[in-house]
Amino acid sequence: MTAPAGPAGGGGAFVDLHMHSTASDGSRAPADVVRAARKAALAAIALTDHDSVAGLAEAQAAGAELGVRIVNGVELSAVEGETETHLLGLHLRDMAVLERGLAELREMRTRRARTIVDRLNGLGVTLAFEDVLAQAGTGVVGRPHVARAMIAEGWAADARDAFDRYLGAGRPAFVAKEQLSMRDAIAMIHAAGGLAVLAHPGSGGTRERIEGLCALGLDGIEVKHPSHSSSDTTRLRGLCEQFALVMSGGSDWHGAADGPRTIGMMQVPAEWLARQDAQVAALGRVPAA
Repeated sequence: MTAPAGPAGGGGAFVDLHMHSTASDGSRAPADVVRAARKAALAAIALTDHDSVAGLAEAQAAGAELGVRIVNGVELSAVEGETETHLLGLHLRDMAVLERGLAELREMRTRRARTIVDRLNGLGVTLAFEDVLAQAGTGVVGRPHVARAMIAEGWAADARDAFDRYLGAGRPAFVAKEQLSMRDAIAMIHAAGGLAVLAHPGSGGTRERIEGLCALGLDGIEVKHPSHSSSDTTRLRGLCEQFALVMSGGSDWHGAADGPRTIGMMQVPAEWLARQDAQVAALGRVPAA
């Protein structure tokens, strides 16, 4: 089956290079994400679940059936000094080498979720850790799953309420993540043969910061993202040109719970994906054994 054409009046095919499924904290199974992409007339998507590549095989199979190209991706949480940073790994080729590093990250997330539940119990919110795991299913457990369990048990009205009163930074049940350094996160992506792309930097995407990350091996910047202002997008495009970085973009879609965010909403041109392909070829990265 041929790939779908771009949206009417869109001037060509669009792609969405930042999406989540039930393999992490999304609400739709990987195959359902691909079906939604097909319905949105996207030519390609990147499945970028948090600290997980478990959904990629299912997404690839659905993509082959529906004519939607699937870019192997992941979204890693890393730290720059004391600041949490999200890093997209795109065009991954060696899942085995990445999986070894991700296994430890998933264990970190499980320990964190268990500690959060312990703190909630200490605050009188009687929630079982098994209920949180049930919300996560086969995905990587995180705070959204704790929030969903709280809602199901009547301890919060909605996710915002759960985060505002208990789970957000500075709230009584907040637990900071155990994280890897930005240097190690970039190296992990490179070892898997992929491109390391800084996710949704917004106003924090300054020249000084990007220059420092380039010294660590950064390959690109997520220029288009729902959280970016028009001035952010313009500045980040300029930085990509200045430092010879690839541009990327996506909706950061998590499914039905995303409200105003819709799949493909950023209208990322397929040309950006073609430039990423060219960069992968030019680097000639060979995945680690």
